[in-house]
Amino acid sequence: MSDQPIFRATSEMQQMAFGAALARAMGECPLLVFLRGDLGTGKTTLVRGFLRGRGHQGAVRSPTYTLVEPYPFDQMPVFHLDLYRLSDPEELEFLGGREIFDGNHQVLVEWPERGQGWLPAPDLELRLHHSDAGRRIQLVAYSPAGAAVIHSLGHDLC
Repeated sequence: MSDQPIFRATSEMQQMAFGAALARAMGECPLLVFLRGDLGTGKTTLVRGFLRGRGHQGAVRSPTYTLVEPYPFDQMPVFHLDLYRLSDPEELEFLGGREIFDGNHQVLVEWPERGQGWLPAPDLELRLHHSDAGRRIQLVAYSPAGAAVIHSLGHDLC
């Protein structure tokens, strides 16, 4: 839908700062964001920065074993899903998927390919890659709302 800007993070702190910038750019809009990348590309680190950017002070656990971790913010709840251990996309139904993906939350999904056929289309996709200097995060918008987030991030991307 839009061009695909790339952000480069050379440290964990920069990756978390990008996550916080993403939270600011998304504001209180209910969006679905897919995070794609190999193991160790920092998907959960980025989500940790996002949640810190939203004001979460507590621990941010990777939902690798629980598959879903809710964060009940007053204005816009956030759900963080890690589908790496999902056996069948239909399991999302039993995890409360209808409520999670009802369009009233911000949802960040790691390993979305494991939910293929069940998950709705994302607004925004972040493709994380290893690079010599750290990580590359490519942004792809699939909706006008996703494109607005990329536009809002603006010159922070390089």
